[in-house]
Amino acid sequence: MGSYTQLNYHIVYATKYRHPSIIPDIRERLYEYIGGTIRAKKGTLIEIGGIADHVHILANLSPSLAVSDVVRDIKANSSHWMK
Repeated sequence: MGSYTQLNYHIVYATKYRHPSIIPDIRERLYEYIGGTIRAKKGTLIEIGGIADHVHILANLSPSLAVSDVVRDIKANSSHWMK
């Protein structure tokens, strides 16, 4: 008999020093990029939003990965993309 796992996480993280750097012009493209990062980690983006200084992510993540590793990769990749 198999097992079923559904792990939904609400992830919130802020920009460095809460600087309002997520301007409306790039917000949607950033969200798409974050969604791609989550999909690359075998996760599913359910919802994403935020304002100029922080991001809210609701995602279903794989039970085979550590949440801390996925969040680290999301933050590092999105920061690199912003630069």
